[in-house]
Amino acid sequence: MKKVSIYTTDTCTYCKMAKELFNEYKVKYDEYNVGNDLERRKEMIEKSGQMGVPVIVVDNEVMVGFDRDTLKESLGV
Repeated sequence: MKKVSIYTTDTCTYCKMAKELFNEYKVKYDEYNVGNDLERRKEMIEKSGQMGVPVIVVDNEVMVGFDRDTLKESLGV
């Protein structure tokens, strides 16, 4: 199974959509709320070069934003 992580904030609509997709396909994931976790925020920026969320990491592939089809392809669902 692929290792999946998502960097989110509480108010991010696209983060919620990505998590709904994970749940729909029963994908286990680690969630990091960068709105209140400074260390994870720094980690996210280092990985993506971006401050926007969501940042989704599937294995070593970093995606900024939510694109349903691309995410499904990366997950293999």
